[in-house]
Amino acid sequence: MNIPIIYEDNHLLVVEKPVNMPVQGDQSGDSDLHNLLKHDLKVRYQKPGNVYLGLVHRLDRPVGGAMVFAKTSKAASRLSDSIRRNRFDKTYAAVVRGTPHEKHARLEHFLYKDRQENKVYAVSAQQKHAKKALLDYEVMEVNNNLSMLSINLITGRSHQIRVQLAESGFPLYGDQKYGQYVNKPGQQIALWSNKLSLEHPTKKETMEFTSTPPEGYPWSLFR
Repeated sequence: MNIPIIYEDNHLLVVEKPVNMPVQGDQSGDSDLHNLLKHDLKVRYQKPGNVYLGLVHRLDRPVGGAMVFAKTSKAASRLSDSIRRNRFDKTYAAVVRGTPHEKHARLEHFLYKDRQENKVYAVSAQQKHAKKALLDYEVMEVNNNLSMLSINLITGRSHQIRVQLAESGFPLYGDQKYGQYVNKPGQQIALWSNKLSLEHPTKKETMEFTSTPPEGYPWSLFR
């Protein structure tokens, strides 16, 4: 497997998710990260039967970077609880079209997911099934009408970063779903899970894991 392991112990497996790989099996039938990692654990540790690997958070298929899995049900339960209590910090690097007016800001929207379309829309707070979405961003650098942002995800809604940035007037570079009017087919989305901070499920100490965005364009425009 060409999936870099960032950290591993008896309870956690932290990897760098490749871009354009689904986290779980989907209708495409393509190899997915969850099953590849389970197979790898089975082979490396010569485990009989089915291997447990808990999925506690997700990344969209085109997004790469740091992702944590639970190797025990106890770890899965405690990590899921940390997420519910907002004790699991997720920071993303993003390259967007244009430059936000404010260097630091919080974005708040209400999002509704159309499951048939697999697309998320910003809607009014009164719409049925709408969920509040919050993120904080900071503009790190600007180059050639592109801006690099550091994003702290506060809520974990489907497609949240992509929709909120597009709705705010600075869509992600390469996002074909929510920035199709400014991006060209074939451009890779510039969104990367670059830092996870969490309380270890058994040691109870804070651990931080990082992953660096790839070196190609448009990341190469920024330090």
